Amino acid sequence: MTMKLYCFGESGHSYKAALALQLAGLDWQPVQVDFFNGETRSETYRAEVNEMGECPVLVDGETRLTQSGVIQQYLSETYGHFGGTTPEERREVLRWVLWDNHKLSSMAGMTRFLMNFLPEDKRPAEVIAFNQGRLKSAYQILDAHLEERDWIVGDAPTNADLTCCGYLFYPEPFGFDRSAWPAVDRWLTNIQGLPGWKAPYDLMPGSPADRT
Repeated sequence: MTMKLYCFGESGHSYKAALALQLAGLDWQPVQVDFFNGETRSETYRAEVNEMGECPVLVDGETRLTQSGVIQQYLSETYGHFGGTTPEERREVLRWVLWDNHKLSSMAGMTRFLMNFLPEDKRPAEVIAFNQGRLKSAYQILDAHLEERDWIVGDAPTNADLTCCGYLFYPEPFGFDRSAWPAVDRWLTNIQGLPGWKAPYDLMPGSPADRT
């Protein structure tokens, strides 16, 4: 049975789940969510798709899951990809998933939204600058960790990689200069080299160009 992923191209968290499905070679199809016209805030969406009013949402038969980290873990446990090979690796993967959601993706997603998807006169410069300072700290941590390794955990790609890269392939500016972080740059190139890899707007429906 084909899995369905409720998602939209601009969503970095949706990209994490879509990338896990894509790189694992699983049978799935995207269901575009019209976030920018308020679909996730509608009573219908919250009643029938996700009470939290968020994307992504994975539907696999009778199983419905939300939150990208939970979806990634489910796919690993059910279909055997990207979960780590030992109990120690699985715990380390979870550690990086939690770190990413708290320190990297949360800041990157918000900063990218403020800088690109709000009218220019409503972009809070002080908030953006503060967020970019937090992001710089996260980039430093990730770059140092990757300095002598190809993948975040172990010797192969895991959900740690697929979560931490979630916003770093987007073209819109938010304070991330890939060339400034050589270890991160090399790691992102490794991910791009995986069979089946696609950039966010090539993998999921919806992009800023659709609204211009």
